[in-house]
Amino acid sequence: MTTDPTILYLVHDLNDAAVARRVRMLRDGGAALVLAGFHRGAAPCEVEGVEAVPLAQTFDGALRQRMLAVAAQAARPWRLMKLARRADAVMARNLEMLLLALVARAGRGMPLTYECLDVHRSLLGRGWRSRLLRGLENRLLRSVDQIIVSSPAFASDHFAHRRGSAPVRVVENKVYAPRGDPKPEGEIPPGPPWRIGWFGMIRCRRSLAMLARLAETLPGRVEVEVRGRPSPAVFKDIEALTATMPGVSFMGAYEAGNLPAHYDGVHFAWGLDFFEEGLNSRWLLPNRLYEGGARDRPIIAQADVETGRWLAQRGCGVLLHDVEADLLRFFEGLTAAGYDDLVRRSAAVPRGDLIADAEDSRALADLVTGRGE
Repeated sequence: MTTDPTILYLVHDLNDAAVARRVRMLRDGGAALVLAGFHRGAAPCEVEGVEAVPLAQTFDGALRQRMLAVAAQAARPWRLMKLARRADAVMARNLEMLLLALVARAGRGMPLTYECLDVHRSLLGRGWRSRLLRGLENRLLRSVDQIIVSSPAFASDHFAHRRGSAPVRVVENKVYAPRGDPKPEGEIPPGPPWRIGWFGMIRCRRSLAMLARLAETLPGRVEVEVRGRPSPAVFKDIEALTATMPGVSFMGAYEAGNLPAHYDGVHFAWGLDFFEEGLNSRWLLPNRLYEGGARDRPIIAQADVETGRWLAQRGCGVLLHDVEADLLRFFEGLTAAGYDDLVRRSAAVPRGDLIADAEDSRALADLVTGRGE
């Protein structure tokens, strides 16, 4: 009788819904987990039924504070090394956790996977701090066995330029549905008003400004629904801010299980992001691309970024070139027949491009543990 291999999973935020999804995938794929990491907000006792070991509280947008928290943990290596003794492999989510992963597995030959979901702008500048961080990244990458990224652009535009980089595997942020395809039920009545849903991590000030201008310019024709976790570093009080914006409603945070119903209640999913314009925002494939697509909701996206290219390859979505002008023209001319055509195009996207299933979870667990080699 063989036991499931165990992964020490080190994460940047134990309260991140995407972390919970990854934990569930790895467990369903046949791996046991030792889970530890920082937390933004209260420390959870467990994530998806896995006991969580909180390291320290960190804060969004506070890079210096997070670096100090990492240094404090690295200065007490025995705690991390004790966790690693229970594992057969290590996976680190984001760069700060990669440093702690190397501390944890010191003196042991366990496979190490670096899971990179974002490339922070601090790595991409020309100043001495960015050069120093890139040097650190290059040094850490020499000890990595493989890199998991969520978008092909991270591989081609970032890691391809890192010396001695390990093999890079693309694992997109698809909706995880091991027990069946969550196809939408019923149809939303066509607009106007046309409802745009912006769901998830709310951190893009320009997106909110664009949506507010659109709703104000086309009163009664466009309405905007915002749901999720606003970044406190970007929006101090988004509820008060949106209260001054006609046609824009902030609905607060949501439970992951309610997200499909929220998408079913809007006509479009907002897929633009300018938070790190020209850098990470240009390369990423956001969760809402898959979440909205799985509900057959047309995604509104910038044409010349990776999200736009993903949609163009599949012949779907609303692709904006001159972003604000095209957005206004599109909604000024939108008809019920035009919307029906967009929905048909969205529904024609292969479900495997949007949904990860039980086979995908096994493949991921095998990749991280080396079980499939």
